[in-house]
Amino acid sequence: MRGELVRKLTARGLATGGAVLAFLVLALTGATAWGLCLAVAALAATVWERRVRPSADNVAETTLVAAGVLVGYARQLDAGFDPALTATALVLLGLVLLTGPLRQAGNLEIRVANLPVRAWVPQAAAVLGDAVAALLGLLALAALAGLPAAVALAATLLVGGVAAAVALDLARRRFRPSPAGSAVARALRRHQPEFVLHFSAPPGSEYQVTMWLPYLARIGRPFVVMVREPEFLAPIAAATSAPVVYCPTTRSMDEVLVPSLRVAFYVNHGAKNSHCIRFTQLTHVQLHHGDSDKAPSANPVSAIFDRIFVAGEAAIERYARAGIHIPAEKFVVVGRPQVEAIEVRSRPARGLTNPTVLYTPTWTGHNADADYCSLPVAEPLLRRLLDRGATVILRAHPYTAQNPASARQLARLHDLLAADRTRTGRAHVYGAVASRLTLTDCVNRADALVSDVSGVVSDWLYSGKPYAVIDMGTDGDRFVERFPLAAAGYVLRRDMADLDDVLTRLFDTDPLAEARWATRRRYLGDFPVDSYAEVFLAAARRELDPAWTAPVQRAAVAAPFTSAT
Repeated sequence: MRGELVRKLTARGLATGGAVLAFLVLALTGATAWGLCLAVAALAATVWERRVRPSADNVAETTLVAAGVLVGYARQLDAGFDPALTATALVLLGLVLLTGPLRQAGNLEIRVANLPVRAWVPQAAAVLGDAVAALLGLLALAALAGLPAAVALAATLLVGGVAAAVALDLARRRFRPSPAGSAVARALRRHQPEFVLHFSAPPGSEYQVTMWLPYLARIGRPFVVMVREPEFLAPIAAATSAPVVYCPTTRSMDEVLVPSLRVAFYVNHGAKNSHCIRFTQLTHVQLHHGDSDKAPSANPVSAIFDRIFVAGEAAIERYARAGIHIPAEKFVVVGRPQVEAIEVRSRPARGLTNPTVLYTPTWTGHNADADYCSLPVAEPLLRRLLDRGATVILRAHPYTAQNPASARQLARLHDLLAADRTRTGRAHVYGAVASRLTLTDCVNRADALVSDVSGVVSDWLYSGKPYAVIDMGTDGDRFVERFPLAAAGYVLRRDMADLDDVLTRLFDTDPLAEARWATRRRYLGDFPVDSYAEVFLAAARRELDPAWTAPVQRAAVAAPFTSAT
């Protein structure tokens, strides 16, 4: 998250500094052309800042740039008092002052994709700030070209007319709402969705939803995706044909959660989940976006859900091991449907020569106790893999770039692989190419895995192939107690002192081959390979059936709690 802070501070500095510099050059010097160019650069910086920091208020910067551009325009015309330029200034002043409030009002409106609803006003309000920046940029170019002030006035009135139409429509929606509800609510009632996927997360987290979308579609019932942050609307809508609705407020949720809904699914423990949990007429089901031995995978917040779909019995034991007591009947073992396309290698492949190795470093986490990232110690690992003739697939966590130190460490690994590819011709996969591959593609291409403590290990386990887990802590022998999945793999110490021994067991002898199959059943369920995902689909359909009632508590599920307490 430090990288995100650096980006925000950089954007703030460029926007503010650029605006002040452009105004000073235009107002106090005769370098009009340079000042107008600086104004365009400052406007670009304000647009970028709104991308990096959506809540940014650029009124002061935009006002300074607008004043500077008008001064420069007047100097370029050199015609004394110009009524058209004066009118342009007045309209611009109104636009600059109203853009922020209109954007805030528009952000309180529902936005939708993949639903036949015309809702141009919220989208227009959202981009009004960029439109004003583009207008000022055009005025700067018009000033440089010496165009008449009437041209500037016409362009300004055009944007001002759009802003006025947006303001009038937002006022009508606020003060004279339709008695039949919004157009989105009416369209959803016609769509008759039976379940909703509620999603709220930091930027860059849409993968948590997209991994589930194919399986939600295979349930065979109409559904809707509700996102709580506007940046997720477009990427998630592009990944599904189901309606995707952006609900900025709890009041807007009241419109979207139509009476036909029976179940709400969740893929994380985002704080805004509580906004949806309050709708007690729904059955609330936590799906998670992966299964691992990480501390966040046994979050006590899970207890608020009516059902917790887990991959295997190991997930239930994980809660008990963490001292979190959740009624056994809340858990439903459904496997991990995303692994169904992973190719299973039923026989050990010992004595591997020139293997393909998948390396999946995780990110540093929100807190120190969730930092399992091995990037700081990865260079000796990769060099030894290359010495063993391995082809490496390096697939880093999507959040890696948010930490500048992690980003630099990853860049060094990319350089190392690029140099080896040039020297040996081995087709290493990393960077943008690796990010375009699915995890399933990576697993199917590889012979062995080296990973941090993460959900990747659980997914890999389905393949039956060997893996190593890097211990980045100081737990020593207690590492496998804290992270039991590592017991069926080969534990690699942080100092890499046991690297050669681990690689020998990973590629040559693989003594834990049989233990992995028992672990696989505990973590991923003992379900037929040819119908693996059907277990999840059947469980989801049961929740959607109003006639279905929860089974009585099963001893097989309750046992881990008894033994752990």
